[in-house]
Parts: sequence; C-alpha cells; structure tokens
Amino acid sequence: MKLLGHIDILRKIKRITIEILEKNYQEKEIILAGINKNGTAFAKLLFDECTKRGNQQYTLTTITLSPANPLERKVEAGLPVEYFTDKLIIIVDDVANTGRTIFYAIKPFLDVLPGKVEVAVLVDRKHKSFPVKVDYMGLSLATTLQENISVNLSEKDNYSVYLD
Repeated sequence: MKLLGHIDILRKIKRITIEILEKNYQEKEIILAGINKNGTAFAKLLFDECTKRGNQQYTLTTITLSPANPLERKVEAGLPVEYFTDKLIIIVDDVANTGRTIFYAIKPFLDVLPGKVEVAVLVDRKHKSFPVKVDYMGLSLATTLQENISVNLSEKDNYSVYLD
C-alpha cells in the first residue's frame, strides 16, 4: 500500500525544513548527518531545502553502520569527530523502527561535546525499544511488527513510501 507519493514527500521535506529552521534559527551551523544510503539521501533533500530557505551554514555528512548488527563494524562519521564539538547535529534516517540504528548512530559523537543532537526521519514507527526521541518526522505510523516500510528516494522524480 502506497503511503506517500512524490509530491507528498516533497511537502514533508519542506515542512520538516521549516520546523528545523524555526527551532534552530539561532544556530550558526546545522549539520545534517544521514545514516547509510537512504538516510543520506533524505539528509541531502533536507540540505538542499535548507540552503534555499535558511541563511545559516549547512553541512551534510554521513554516518555509516550496520543496522542489522551495529556492533559488527565501527560506526563512522563522514567528518572528523572534533568537527562536531559545540555544534548542532541532526541525525537523519528514512525510517525509525525500534530506534536501534539511531541509538548506535550517536556513537561517534560520544567522544566530543556537541552543542545539541536532534533526530529527523521521514517515517516514525511506534515500536521503540531504545531511548530515542524523534524531533522531526514526515509521517508517524503505528504498524504491526510484521509490516515493513519501503522508502524509495533514489528515483529523482518518483519518491515513494510503501507499507508492505
């Protein structure tokens, strides 16, 4: 079942961007840190919208980890960890399920003192097993644990979110 089409996702991106900018108007720099492939694709869309609307400095980076087994390999940020000191970091992912991936995505930032850490997702599911709070979301959804959310942000004019 299709939950969000291309136009819906573009609207969600604009709304989330406005929320980020309103809440963080006093910040000199906003770092958008996308988790793996889909999180980074969503972070890039937010980054592009932020640069159109806001007047702060924006930085796009990645966080790489294994969602299935976050202890399998080192969780890595795309920038040196020292860069994040005293800065706002928004961890970005496509879907928040149990919160485990986002929980472990914070790991590189534990070696410094960031100014603030927030979370933005396109779809927030209500199955949290980890102490993760989503600050910005496109869609909040209560599903069964057996259902799956599929997000396509790779086709430029055909973004979509499906419930399988």
